[in-house]
Amino acid sequence: MSGKFAFFVALVLVVAACAPVVPRWRQEARLVYDRVRLDGVDRVFPSEYRTLEDAMMKGEELADSGKTGDAERHYLLVLDMGKLLEKEFAAEQQRLADAARLRADAEKRERERKAAQLAEQIRQAKVREAAEAALEASEVARKKAEKARQQREKPLPAFHTVKRGESLPQIASRQDVYNDANLWPLIYRANRDQISDTRHIWPGQVFRIPRNVSRDDMQEARRYAQSKPLH
Repeated sequence: MSGKFAFFVALVLVVAACAPVVPRWRQEARLVYDRVRLDGVDRVFPSEYRTLEDAMMKGEELADSGKTGDAERHYLLVLDMGKLLEKEFAAEQQRLADAARLRADAEKRERERKAAQLAEQIRQAKVREAAEAALEASEVARKKAEKARQQREKPLPAFHTVKRGESLPQIASRQDVYNDANLWPLIYRANRDQISDTRHIWPGQVFRIPRNVSRDDMQEARRYAQSKPLH
């Protein structure tokens, strides 16, 4: 039994010596390389990724050729480079995210600034419009007041020369006479010496226009005009 056991042990040792040695860091290097490749690091760090890829391919080539020691050195290089690239890639992604956030914040502030500027422009435009409208209304009121003052200050005529086509109500309705057609009886009574028929007056006649008439006189004239309308 001891001879057979010794032979078996020797055979195992020979087989073990002939079996290919699997590089220790091969599997871990593959995992790191695959992560880097799938994460899209090659788009951000293309030259560094190509260096990593070359080291991985060289390590695989050496491992397949049985040059385990040389392969291990390349696998360790892949591990170090891959982890560094992952760290740099994560930092770059964070930087891009921060930049995008800052850009979005800046765009938001710019939109808010423009909106506030537009609102202020609209407010100022409304203020100007209101001021212009108030100024225009003030000017209109001033002109009306000036016109009324001038009319008050302008002496009203004491006589009126009849024009073709005029009637007593038309004369009474003139602004410089009474501004009231129903006050024509006042003119008639002051000019009875010239008026024989209130419906017929003649161009060129000069009528006196009574000015100092009382309120009662005007009311009486209106009543008379309504009772004897001139059609």
